[in-house]
Amino acid sequence: MFQAERRIITNSPYTDSFDFDEIRDFISGASKNLFISHKFKNSNKILVQPRGGFPTYDKVFKLYEEFINAKVDILPLTIDSNTRLNDYEMAKKMLALSEESDENMLNGYPLITHGYRTTREMVEHFDTPISLRHGTPDARLLVEVALASGIFEIEGGPITYLLPYSKNFPLDKAFLYWKYVERVCAEYSKLNEPINRESFGPLTATLQPPAIVIVIQLLEMLLSLEEGVKSFSVSFSQTGSMLQDIVSSNVIKKLSRKYADIFGYSDAKIHLVYHQWMGAFPRNKEFSDSLINTSTVIASLVRADKIITKTRDEAFGIPTPKVNATAVSNTQYTLNILKGLPNISDEEEEENLIEMVDDIMEAVFNDPADTLWRKVFNSIKNGIIDIPFSPHIINSGEAITVRDKNYNIRFYKRGNIPISDRCLDYERSKIDLNGMSLVENIIHDIGIML
Repeated sequence: MFQAERRIITNSPYTDSFDFDEIRDFISGASKNLFISHKFKNSNKILVQPRGGFPTYDKVFKLYEEFINAKVDILPLTIDSNTRLNDYEMAKKMLALSEESDENMLNGYPLITHGYRTTREMVEHFDTPISLRHGTPDARLLVEVALASGIFEIEGGPITYLLPYSKNFPLDKAFLYWKYVERVCAEYSKLNEPINRESFGPLTATLQPPAIVIVIQLLEMLLSLEEGVKSFSVSFSQTGSMLQDIVSSNVIKKLSRKYADIFGYSDAKIHLVYHQWMGAFPRNKEFSDSLINTSTVIASLVRADKIITKTRDEAFGIPTPKVNATAVSNTQYTLNILKGLPNISDEEEEENLIEMVDDIMEAVFNDPADTLWRKVFNSIKNGIIDIPFSPHIINSGEAITVRDKNYNIRFYKRGNIPISDRCLDYERSKIDLNGMSLVENIIHDIGIML
């Protein structure tokens, strides 16, 4: 029955016809080097992955050549916004214009339009893991094409690729569409090394409280493992506070293992991904370099399994391949000299964060719905999970966060998030508005790196 559904999904006029037997044979015999799960298992360093993507095959090929020369560990494939919105007709037209004019008429690679047979040639040529970066609520066809191409890491999830990006797309449909994605990844994981799934921890990248970030990471992880996925990456981005990043990493590593084991997924491999600063970047390129270097130091301190890089041109638009590759080289250099760093912890902060996360998780699990995804759906609808600055109509938007004097992100108002009075009092005891209004503080806190 599921295979019949897959045939319906992949029977699209916008991509080449699917040969499932051939695809299974390809994945079964695919090079181990294409699997990030294999690289995680056999690497003793933090893996470095940039962002990047262009509309045409040739430009992506040249981008990958730059990255390989820079000693990249994981290649990115960023998908264009038309494909993300399932507008394959417009993606096809814009690709044709991009090829004719040599101008970038799309902001990424239209994978479905190129097709898996063409893209696989490039994947096999570079023989390096590729991570699919997209932001698609309905990624069913996109993921089928990606896996058939040899792209064996899939980023995203029903929460992290919807609430930060979309206003009206139905959340219940997103859960069901991503359930399909998980099942396909789990099925193909049986053929060779596991397909790695990765959640998108930055969310809106604006004053995200670590408790909410971690809860969403844990829930997307459980929804994925529930369908049979065996390799999963939780992630979060630089908060602006080195201490809070260290505390967050300690807690997310501890709790992801705890909840995976509680639900019977002790055989699942869980990895930690750290995103360099995802907020507004300074226009001073020397300051950008300093910010990137600082985040690389933090990635070493938190002992991430992978770091996702930014560039010194972040404030000016899409970086050139050369600038992007330089960022990879510089990050690799910095990581290489950061040896023997100490383990750092803050017991009081970790206890407070663990209590908040556990309280929210308990409230989600106590929802009377009969499946996990429905429990999570109801929890978002009821404001138990609330993402600051999410544009989506289902998000309650009642929780308010600001920074304390050390740039830690704190709850100022909890809305319907079920954290205890004790935790809220602790959070608020650290806040000093410095005589400014709440709105003035929020504006200041958003732009701390400018």
